[in-house]
Amino acid sequence: MSTPPFRVDASSAALVVVDLQNDFVREGAPQEVADARATLGTVGALLEGARSRGMPVFFTRYTAGPDTSHLGWFSPECGPPSCSCWPGVVRQYGDRDLLLEGHEVVDELTPRPGEVIVDKFGYGSFYNTILEDALRAAHVRQVWLVGTVTQICVEETAREAFRRGFEVVVAADGVSSFDPELHRATLKNLAAKFAIVTESSTLSALLDGRDAVATKSGNA
Repeated sequence: MSTPPFRVDASSAALVVVDLQNDFVREGAPQEVADARATLGTVGALLEGARSRGMPVFFTRYTAGPDTSHLGWFSPECGPPSCSCWPGVVRQYGDRDLLLEGHEVVDELTPRPGEVIVDKFGYGSFYNTILEDALRAAHVRQVWLVGTVTQICVEETAREAFRRGFEVVVAADGVSSFDPELHRATLKNLAAKFAIVTESSTLSALLDGRDAVATKSGNA
């Protein structure tokens, strides 16, 4: 077991929930990541632990719209007729009775008043957003990441945070992908050079004030 490059410290951390939106998570969503639904309990437990401790919490939302960008080359669902992740566009999902806005964070994790929601127009959560300024204003040194998709928006957010000098921690069982092989490879690569990759149980123990050792690991 390698020595962690820094100490995981809840007192200097923020929890960042990446793109757990209806249009990614819900059954039958235009960009469905079915495995994301299995992480909601884990993410929810970390979220409640963070809130109970007073840890800053941030949510990101991938945002698309009528003006196409180069991201649309690879995600045609973001254009008509699906209009995935367009603010204000509602649709029916297989696991919900009511129409829901695809752009919104899933109701299992509804942001509370005062928690920052960061709308982003690319994969990463820092580029051309308020996230870095909001983290600095909250005196955050360490970013704990959960969300979807592991090898796209989560990885890009981790790399952006790393480049900005934040300590990055990824909860392996709190992130998800539509491709298990890329999920595992991305966690292994992040653990090698960019982040401490650990389990949510370790982070929950730290939030509860219990001793825990976060290991640098590439395991999913």
